[in-house]
Amino acid sequence: MNDQYEQLDLIEEVTRKDGSKYFEISNIDQNGIAELAVDRGDIKGVRILQLNIPRTKALITYEEYINKTYHLQSLMKEADWKNPQWVEWEKPKGKVLDAYKMVLKANRIG
Repeated sequence: MNDQYEQLDLIEEVTRKDGSKYFEISNIDQNGIAELAVDRGDIKGVRILQLNIPRTKALITYEEYINKTYHLQSLMKEADWKNPQWVEWEKPKGKVLDAYKMVLKANRIG
């Protein structure tokens, strides 16, 4: 993989401003953005549930989708990193949503 690609290796629980919760497959850099979003009031909370999740085919499918679809702010230049914006990643129906669900199930989350 090139340096413009982030591997995902943890699962976190995110609490939205309305109190509803969802799980995200993420990494420590993206978790840092989530923590900043909590400090700013963009979301209510975030907590890591599972670290070092196995690199399965399902994880790689989801990871590739995230890297192709979103401008991951931790890959930005340092000057741009000072003001990252919180974005809840969509999980479209089909192979991406199926892969997401498989990763959660394999890690006994959800």
